[in-house]
Parts: sequence; C-alpha cells; structure tokens
Amino acid sequence: MHASLRFRLTAAALCLTVALPSLAVEKPRTKTIGEQLEGTLFWPQAQREAQFRQLYKLFPSDRVEHGAHVRELPQGKPLAMPGQDTSAWLAQYMDSHHLAGVMVVQHGRVRLQRHALGFDATQRWESFSVAKSVTSLLLGVALQRGDIHGMGDTLGTYIPELRDSAYNKVTVQQLLTMTSGVHWNEDYDDPKSDVAQMYVGACVGHEAHVLSYLHDKPRQWPAGSHFNYNTAETDLLGILVQRATHRSLAAYLSQTIWKPYGMAADAYWIKDECDGHDTGGSGLEATLGDFARIGQLMLDGGRVDGKQIVAKAWLDGAIRQQENVDSPGHGYGYLWWTDTDGSYAAIGIFGQMVYVDPARQLVIAQVGAWPHATSDQLVADRRGFVAAIKRAVDAESAKPSH
Repeated sequence: MHASLRFRLTAAALCLTVALPSLAVEKPRTKTIGEQLEGTLFWPQAQREAQFRQLYKLFPSDRVEHGAHVRELPQGKPLAMPGQDTSAWLAQYMDSHHLAGVMVVQHGRVRLQRHALGFDATQRWESFSVAKSVTSLLLGVALQRGDIHGMGDTLGTYIPELRDSAYNKVTVQQLLTMTSGVHWNEDYDDPKSDVAQMYVGACVGHEAHVLSYLHDKPRQWPAGSHFNYNTAETDLLGILVQRATHRSLAAYLSQTIWKPYGMAADAYWIKDECDGHDTGGSGLEATLGDFARIGQLMLDGGRVDGKQIVAKAWLDGAIRQQENVDSPGHGYGYLWWTDTDGSYAAIGIFGQMVYVDPARQLVIAQVGAWPHATSDQLVADRRGFVAAIKRAVDAESAKPSH
C-alpha cells in the first residue's frame, strides 16, 4: 500500500475513534422503588406467581410481629361438595384461576384447604386491596382507643399538607366510603392511569408519594355525593392512622390485633419510599391462615377474649352498605364490600379475598395471581365459587340428623 494512502486511512480511523464517544448510548437510569412497585401491576404471569409471595423482600417493608399466643384453627369436618369429588373440584377452580391458596373456615374450624403454585402454609402472599380493609379496621381500633376522635373529623386536621387542597374538608367517613369527590382514574390496565402513576414521580422532600400526587388533583363531584374507587385515598387513611397513633401501620397492627388475637406468623407491610410510612392501600403480606383469622376477628365482632377492641360504630358501618356500586346485590361499606345477604368481604386485585358470612359463621380466604388484575369473568367465577361453598354448607345443614 502506498505510504500516503496508508496515512489517510490511519488518520480517518483515528477521527472515527475520537468521534465514537459522542455516539455512545446512555445507560438507562435505575427505576425508583415507586416505579418498580407500580410495575408489579404489569408483570407477566410467571413473575406474578413467583414474586407475589415475597414482595416484602423486594421492597422496603415493616414487620408485623406476632406473639407467643396463637389462635388455633383446628381441623373440622371436611366440607363435601354435593354430587362431585370435592378435591378435584377445588383443584380445578384453583388451577384454572392461578390461585395459590384457599381456606374455608366455619365455626372457627378449617373445613376446606388447599395450597398450590409451590406456596405453603408458612409463606406470605401480597394482599393488594385487602390491605385497604385492614387499614379501615385499624381506624376502627383507633376510634375505640380514642386515638381518633370521630368519623366527622376532616383530613386537614390530621394532615396539614392537605389544607390548601381539595381534600381539606373531606371527612374520615367520606374517605372510608370512597366519596371524596376528587378526580381519580383506577384503571389497572392503563399505564397512564392515576393508580399506575401515583408512586412514579420523584420524592418531594420527605413527603409521601401520595400527598405529592394528590395535592393538586381537582374536585369532580361534591364531597359525599359520588362513589369512585381510589387507592391513593386509602394511603391517605393510612397516613391519618399513623399520625394519630404515632405508630406505623405495622406496629399498630401488631400491638392491637396481631399479638392480642393470636396470629400465627409475622406479617409485613410495604413502606412508601419517600416518607417511610406504610402504604394503607396495599402492601400487607401475610399467611393464608392469618388472612382467615382477620375474617374470624370480624366474625367475632371485633372482640378479643370478650373485650371490644374495635369501635362498635365503625363495625356497624363497615359491614353494611353505605354506597351503591355498579353491581346489583353488592355495595360498599367502610372499605369492605357488602352483599345483600349480610355477607361482606375484603377484596384485592389478582384474586385476593377475605369473605365473611355471619349467617353461616363462615370465612373464606383466597390468595392468588389471576391472569388479569380483574375482569367481569374472573369476578363472576369468584362469586360462583363462594356461592358453591354456601350451597354445600346449606345442603349439609338440611340433612336430617341421626
């Protein structure tokens, strides 16, 4: 090769080498904890089934300590489904809906139980919106103990950051019934919805994500006039309870319910990354048996060893319809879903449920990883399962005794 040509090629190569850094692709930034938490809504099926049992290991969480006393759930008479193999029927229901655990308790005894997806009685599962009902329960405890004065208290009283927002004069009762009237979109399939964006923004100082996100939300309806499901507002309720009691939700739950009632294992509650408060709208993880015990506490009228630990006024309102919902025969109490037959339930996306039927002294706990956050068909199938359990109990009681 001619020397001058070799020189020109070498020089060109050097120029390209010098220019390369300006063409380098920047590394993607690390997602915030809030973004990662919101991302759980859009995980693929295999990841949901593997990770819903250990979110407390993936995200900052507070431990809900259990005590030395354990309220046993002894084995009762196995429940038989009329006209079919009960075990095969339950397995088919659980397998087709990607459920990890189902437990049916009647009169305090386990009548039907199955675990799946490699999940067992010692592991915990994410409850999603079942946590809302537990946060509401803790408010009922705080009312009984005098930590919160009354249902007519306004949010601005407990959360000064909201005094110049649409939430200032919203009452505790309106928060419990999802009737604040503030605009909100709870579409779990839309990455741009409020529920998918509420934890995504950067922290504003040490202010909770939800306070920053909700502060400038506009009013859409007069307070108390319209039911609109809103996860962020249950985070607000969690902040209210924590400020009024000067304890985290996890610590307060441990002190007032988990230890006194005799839960069998520690639970965990996910914390907001900005202010360290436990998130009232989701994030509670517990064993299947302890979810059933929550239902049993409600069935026991909020009493432990005869002592009332939950305000009677709260309990009466929580499990009775306060608001109409777009579903005939169903309503909404104080963050508990109600049925016209007197039953009520704590319900979370992806198949979580604690169902309580006082007439039959029945509790049904269910955890899982539905293929969608929710759908009309999945909800109908869950209701069909509950109805089948009730029919089996009724058929059994209708048999003549010998």
